[in-house]
Amino acid sequence: MLTKILESLLYTVIAGLVLLIIIILIANQPTVMNHAWGAFMMRWLHVVSGVMWIGLLWYFNFVQMPSMSKIPDEQKPAISKVIAPTALFWFRYAALSTVVTGILVAWMNGYIGQALSLNQPFIAIGIGMWIALLMAFNVWFIIWPNQQKALGMVEIEPKGKAAAARRAMLTSRINTMLSVPMLYMMVAQQNGGF
Repeated sequence: MLTKILESLLYTVIAGLVLLIIIILIANQPTVMNHAWGAFMMRWLHVVSGVMWIGLLWYFNFVQMPSMSKIPDEQKPAISKVIAPTALFWFRYAALSTVVTGILVAWMNGYIGQALSLNQPFIAIGIGMWIALLMAFNVWFIIWPNQQKALGMVEIEPKGKAAAARRAMLTSRINTMLSVPMLYMMVAQQNGGF
């Protein structure tokens, strides 16, 4: 039975949610579905989305891009036609989900205005939010349009294809660089690290 569950990504995720519910029930912690619970669930969704987004960003930068030169030319279409488009789909929507859930967390907890205007005591989370917004902009308006050209999803001459691939790579590296202070600021806000 476990093998059947693990053979399907959907069933695996559902099993993870069932396992979470079982753990909560075993822990015997009463759950009151109020505003605080809703804000907590939104934060949890924000963290899950962020793990997917930054995980894929780091996959592209630490694994896929450095490995491409080692892959024989006849095998590269598997990456560019199958793996990269799927990874980019999840990458884009994880970025969108991270931003939307993050904004909702800040709104539900009453600090969105102070954070975005970088007012005390929300400077750290505000800096993290602005960096994340810049990163999400890069994903949707620079990386994705250029990856479409580089992967041949949009027709373009070979010289333009190479330039688009380079622009996408450099912007992805910018996001990798920005992810370090962004993650720090997000954690620093609630843990006094700033």
